[in-house]
Amino acid sequence: KNWEQDDYPGFCAAAQDLEDAQKVCEHLDIPLHTVNFSKQYWEHVFQIFLNEYAKGITPNPDVLCNKEIKFKYFLNHALTLGADWIATGHYARRVDKEDGVALYQAKDSSKDQTYFLHGIEKSALNKTLFPLGSYLKSEVREIAKKLNLANHAKKDSTGICFIGEKNFREFLKDFLLAKPGPIITPDGRVIGQHQGIIFYTIGQRQGLGLGGVKGADEKPWFVVDKNTQTNELMVAQGEHHPKLYAQGIICGPIHWLKKPQETDFPLSCQAKIRYRQTSQHCLLSHEHNQEHYIQFSDPQRAVTPGQYIVFYEQHRCIGGAQIIKAIP
Repeated sequence: KNWEQDDYPGFCAAAQDLEDAQKVCEHLDIPLHTVNFSKQYWEHVFQIFLNEYAKGITPNPDVLCNKEIKFKYFLNHALTLGADWIATGHYARRVDKEDGVALYQAKDSSKDQTYFLHGIEKSALNKTLFPLGSYLKSEVREIAKKLNLANHAKKDSTGICFIGEKNFREFLKDFLLAKPGPIITPDGRVIGQHQGIIFYTIGQRQGLGLGGVKGADEKPWFVVDKNTQTNELMVAQGEHHPKLYAQGIICGPIHWLKKPQETDFPLSCQAKIRYRQTSQHCLLSHEHNQEHYIQFSDPQRAVTPGQYIVFYEQHRCIGGAQIIKAIP
């Protein structure tokens, strides 16, 4: 458990998840152990999540949750109970290689979760099993159905782990002060007012409230930039507006699961800047002042500071880092 229902009633699905777990354990005749990590989650994930939103960037708490809670606090707790391994339901594969344990993409590419797992320590990976990684999701559901597990047809979880599918804007309002400001076009024309930069992310189309802008055509509007200094939200028309694209990215220090040799740079590899994106070819520069420059073969749409860029060699996840900014 990583979120107290009393902290924000109505937003957490933990009670239903616990009930489902109890039913499965009873059916399989195995004990269920529960442990509460909500305090650690608040300190090591949620406070960072809020701080980054307050800065105007878009964080990814699921990456932090895996790194700090599931593969640190939970793993250590399991080891104190006498466990040799932990097994999680992530769609990923653990492979033992000559250079140590490796993280590989799952058989089911549409469900692969290595993007969210790139930040865990290799020592944690050494103690982890991913039993679902070699199956398609449809195969897993079929196995669960044959075993008569109560949750075999349960809907896939979506949304941030502690909020689920609830109204995200309403959730943020209870924790952060929103400051309305101007919505501008790339040429500086004010065409509306936003409700607070914290509520918007690069590439966003919905919820802008920009119907009937004078002199504009029927193309939809998209968020293309956020200026936290002036509190301005920049938007542009068209799904493929040039302002939505970047040829490069600056990222922070990389957490390596397979560290390249110094002579490997600039490193030719694949990368993803969001979950479920098709791998993109890029050149990764050597670190300079705790930053890396990544140049893509093809321009990338809606690069979002605060999210992560994750690197791959073939199907092996070799590391990742937080995106600092897009480079046109």
